[in-house]
Amino acid sequence: MIFFLCMIASSATGQLVPSADENIPCLVTFGREAETSYGDDDFSQVFFCVIPRDQMSAIYIRVYDPDIGNTLDELIGEANTKCRFEIYGGNGTISAKNVIKESPSGNYKSGILLGSKIFDNKKDYDGKWYTFGPFNPLEGEMMEEYGGYIFKIIAEGISGNDGNQYKYFLSSNPTENIPVEGSNFFTFEYTFVLNAAPNSVSHIYPYMDKNVVAIKINTFDFDSDGHLRIVSIGKKGEMVSISGENEWVTSRHIISDEEKKTSLDIQIIKTSGAKNNNMVFFITNQYGELMPFYTVPIGGIPKYKYKIAVKR
Repeated sequence: MIFFLCMIASSATGQLVPSADENIPCLVTFGREAETSYGDDDFSQVFFCVIPRDQMSAIYIRVYDPDIGNTLDELIGEANTKCRFEIYGGNGTISAKNVIKESPSGNYKSGILLGSKIFDNKKDYDGKWYTFGPFNPLEGEMMEEYGGYIFKIIAEGISGNDGNQYKYFLSSNPTENIPVEGSNFFTFEYTFVLNAAPNSVSHIYPYMDKNVVAIKINTFDFDSDGHLRIVSIGKKGEMVSISGENEWVTSRHIISDEEKKTSLDIQIIKTSGAKNNNMVFFITNQYGELMPFYTVPIGGIPKYKYKIAVKR
């Protein structure tokens, strides 16, 4: 996997997770006592951020509305959920065994714990930002293949059965959302809330490296609420199998030579106006290795390249 951050024009929207381009309202993590049919298969979500090697000043990882039960969130009865956010850096943050996997287990909390806080239904950060940091970029794990220093963020529902809906921002300021130029967020398993608006289109952007020849797209609990398609420079709208309630569905897709070293745009077209439809995505290559989703698509949002034949 080769990371082309130098090709990306950093913007404030690129530092927000989910990003504006994704058109996804929020991330979501349920308490561990929730039913998986609510749309979270494992009650823990791992994200990574990469900081460019030339970043010298401190960085801050901010969480919007980290509490449960007020501005955002999906309540199942009375709010009874606690959610823990943890920040990791140092050796093993991403390179340790069992970190890159679809369901957190084993040594996925590897590295050095740099910050941790548990949130419940108190309103201290209702509709507000909580800031972790400052962190020296050198506190991350240096990974040449990702283009910089890696920090890991884990959100874990440690009790209760409500859904905590939240957002992240990587900032150079502790009290404002000021982007860190050249940075990016990525994850290997994505759990999020879909827009409630009928016919809304959300996007996720997996990157295809030069060695990918085929992928398997795995989705969980879409509730059969619409359809999924792939748009890329080589695909105008290839359909993806959809999952029903509380089930995993897998579909296989060939990656052409022209799609290598580009991002795909997996579009999620929601049919109904149902609220709080949560779903999970992960993608593997032909070797069964997990592939990353970037909030800022590498090389930009892909557009289908029409092939116009010239008649003589």
